[in-house]
Amino acid sequence: MTLSSIAQISFLGQDVRRLTDELRKKHRVVKNELGQWVLLHHSDVSRVAQDDKRFSSAVSRFMQIPNGLDGHEHTAHRQLIDKYLTPEQITPFIADFEQIAENLIRDLIKGAQVFDAVHDLGAVFAVRAQCVWLGWPLSLEARLLEWIQSNHVATASRDIKQTEAVAQAFDEIIHTALDFAQDNSSITQQLSNETIFNRPLQRGEIVSILRNWTSGDLGSMALCIGVIVAYLVSAENQSKLLDQLRQSSDKELELFIDEVLRLDNPFISNRRRTTCAVTIGEHEIPDGEQIVLSWTSANRDETVFGDECFAPRAHAPENLLYGVGRHICPGRTLATWQLRIVLRQLLAQVSALEAVDSCPFEREVAPIGGYKKMPIRVYAN
Repeated sequence: MTLSSIAQISFLGQDVRRLTDELRKKHRVVKNELGQWVLLHHSDVSRVAQDDKRFSSAVSRFMQIPNGLDGHEHTAHRQLIDKYLTPEQITPFIADFEQIAENLIRDLIKGAQVFDAVHDLGAVFAVRAQCVWLGWPLSLEARLLEWIQSNHVATASRDIKQTEAVAQAFDEIIHTALDFAQDNSSITQQLSNETIFNRPLQRGEIVSILRNWTSGDLGSMALCIGVIVAYLVSAENQSKLLDQLRQSSDKELELFIDEVLRLDNPFISNRRRTTCAVTIGEHEIPDGEQIVLSWTSANRDETVFGDECFAPRAHAPENLLYGVGRHICPGRTLATWQLRIVLRQLLAQVSALEAVDSCPFEREVAPIGGYKKMPIRVYAN
């Protein structure tokens, strides 16, 4: 197949799960409305994600640490970053995360039996947990919650001026947090005192790392919680499932969460840039082209996972929820533990969950996944 005959598909405004489920039956690669090459198969996505010599992560014109780095620069920054995200470093915050989840769910149940699982539960938990973890003032909560909504709108619009304004607004939030951190021994303060390549970490680098830790994670955490709740709401035998989950170990709960999100991952893709001419399937892709790794499509590839088969333990080795290779998400342990804590607290306080007939769930569309609105009714234990 020649370059000119490749399928041209518009992803904008589409439910990426449904669209890529159909595309995968006929194509390994398509081109989207931006002229980017979209990889649909698990094998291609996994292989390209692990080949950072032919497929560079330096795609954005903005500083992105560590996502936008390659080679030794990426290695050095990951070594710096990863030490903050080990199980040993996260463990001291577990009690705080549990208290935040417990209080939030209790207050939501007391305030009204109907609430939005994405905005009222997911986003608020994400912001409060991140503020505690990073040592940010809780007075930033309202600004961060507003930013999550603005960021979703800007991302969906693909308007450069709008996305730049949202990015600038988030940088201002981070600068406020950095000024606050000068008076405490928080993770933010520790990061501010780091060195790399025998020099102090620069202010712009600190802002970029904190942006990576928070800007994407806040929205993704909220959307992930929504997807997990949606799965519980739609379960055929919900009472039995909830009882099974209550009796599950932490590891079993985490496998369950990963499998739910494999099937419906709100973080739909990453980009790469070819550093030389490459061949994928029948397609010759020139040097300097943008490649889209469709995690959504790869994680639903029937040749790997079967048709809608739910098997947490069996599918775990091939699950690309957090990526694969050198650029695998550094915050996967933090995210997984926070999601497990929210689910555990929900199971402890709620006996049943159901959709609100008058307010149907509304899905997000490309370039965002998950749910936009999810009003649910809960019944307390």
